[in-house]
Amino acid sequence: MGKRRLALCAGVLAVTAFGPAACAAYAADGGDVSVVPAAPAPGGDIALRVTGCDAREAVAQSPALVSDARLTPDDGDGLAGDGRVRSTVTAGTYTVTVACDGTEHRGTVEVVRKHTPAAGAEPSTYPSPLAPVNAGAGGAARDLAGGPERHGPGTAQTVVALALAGTAALTVHRAARRQARRGRRTG
Repeated sequence: MGKRRLALCAGVLAVTAFGPAACAAYAADGGDVSVVPAAPAPGGDIALRVTGCDAREAVAQSPALVSDARLTPDDGDGLAGDGRVRSTVTAGTYTVTVACDGTEHRGTVEVVRKHTPAAGAEPSTYPSPLAPVNAGAGGAARDLAGGPERHGPGTAQTVVALALAGTAALTVHRAARRQARRGRRTG
């Protein structure tokens, strides 16, 4: 899938999931730079979009972002790109600035604190893998962890091994017969 189609699909998914919040944030900041989700947690990924910019490319900057976000044309009438919120940023409202054709476009992003359980409270679920991780060996961990313990080759491997051994024995027998015939003729 092309980058533009992927960006469009991600945008549609984000608007569907966070549509009301994104519209409220866009209306609240009064700018032409929108951020989805409007209230990410530190370390979260965001989608940026600027309208009213005729350039082929622009850069979004914010103290809340890990690095400047490159914006490129989307299927609409603006530029879009992705960014990541710094994991060390404190909760608060930060300005997002996009310089485009000599004009500065502004928007805001409100970084919210990650939800942490109360002191002494235990989480209801513990983070753990649901299935073995494919960690090399062609996914052998899944086979070894889930099924009954197997020893030795299976039926298919045994049949193939016997067929190969039989072919090798037949080849050696024929070679020995040819050698024996040659030996009788010369003698």
